[in-house]
Amino acid sequence: MDFFVDIYDLLLFNIVRISSFSDLGVAKEQMKSVGESIISWQMIGLTVGGILWGMMGDKKGRKSVLFGSILLYSIATIANGFVQTTEQYTWLRFIAGLGLAGELGASITLTSELLPKEKRGIAAAIIATSGVMGTIAAYIVHSLSGENWRLCYFIGGGMGLALLFLRVKVLYSSMYDNAKKLKPQLGNFLLFFTKRERMGRYLRGIFIGLPVWYIIGVLISFSDEFARQFGISGFDQPTALMLQYVALAFGDMTAGFLSNYLRSRKKTLLIFYSITMLFLILFFALRGGGNAFNMYLLCMGLGFGSGISVLYITMSAESFGTNLRASAAISIPNLVRGFLPLILLLFQWLRSAQVLNNYITGAWVTGIIILSFGIISALQIKETWGKDLDFTEE
Repeated sequence: MDFFVDIYDLLLFNIVRISSFSDLGVAKEQMKSVGESIISWQMIGLTVGGILWGMMGDKKGRKSVLFGSILLYSIATIANGFVQTTEQYTWLRFIAGLGLAGELGASITLTSELLPKEKRGIAAAIIATSGVMGTIAAYIVHSLSGENWRLCYFIGGGMGLALLFLRVKVLYSSMYDNAKKLKPQLGNFLLFFTKRERMGRYLRGIFIGLPVWYIIGVLISFSDEFARQFGISGFDQPTALMLQYVALAFGDMTAGFLSNYLRSRKKTLLIFYSITMLFLILFFALRGGGNAFNMYLLCMGLGFGSGISVLYITMSAESFGTNLRASAAISIPNLVRGFLPLILLLFQWLRSAQVLNNYITGAWVTGIIILSFGIISALQIKETWGKDLDFTEE
């Protein structure tokens, strides 16, 4: 349920972007730049929130983060339904990003510490399945509401508040309670950078997730613009986003079970990177497949290949000791999301008249750079499947 509401609220802006901008009077030729700006501010909120909630998760406990983050993003999401200007929209997406940053990582941390080590991959697969339902729900609500984007935000915030009541009986982590008795440095974010080896673990965790948000934040979020560049008509971006997330959920589910079958997170990660590369080549070489239906299929292929979201968050939790586990599992995926503004800036620079002077070429060159970071990091990371998590960082 956590991932369901998290993904609904996180991706709702991408689904209602065009309809909300039209209602707010944003000129059609400005929708792309305004959309990139608001998404960037939302991701900055996720970055800042990821660090703050992560530290709190280690200092005050995993449950405190679940309550605080859910309450903040629920109120901010409801407030999104009242915006009258793009400036208000930007600030409220930033605040919603702050809130959304804490929930998923805290849930993965708590799950990892409560379950036997052999079942952590299966739990991640189950969590991933709930995530796709959030995207499907956002798409269906937007469609059934007659594109009433304000109602979509009210429903999202209401679901978050309902989730808050369901979390009252969430269990505490005995592993965390035992670690506190040893009085280690809890949630000290600077510890990630006091040792070269630990800093390497942390940075690799971030780089591994970057290809996921290149696909979601560039190729899928602006797939309507890619369709126009490819000369494809009748293409609907919200439909592409929904289909991509359906496939991504199946990818996440497959990755979770496959890592358990192979007894290796690392091998599974490299397999999914190979699938991602294949569909990236097809996406650009076939220019979206020539029609809307084929482009939807390619978006689904990209979604399945990028289905490593829950896997790399689980690896982040498994890579660090109990006193830094929440800080890692919460901050890493949000720093990955927070890199999206930098990815967009790189894409904007590469496609500019001063560099490549081509939207499509700029996009695939950006993809090569981002995927290279991910693959190199995946090759260097240590295996975490079945790792004993009852330890602390010094």
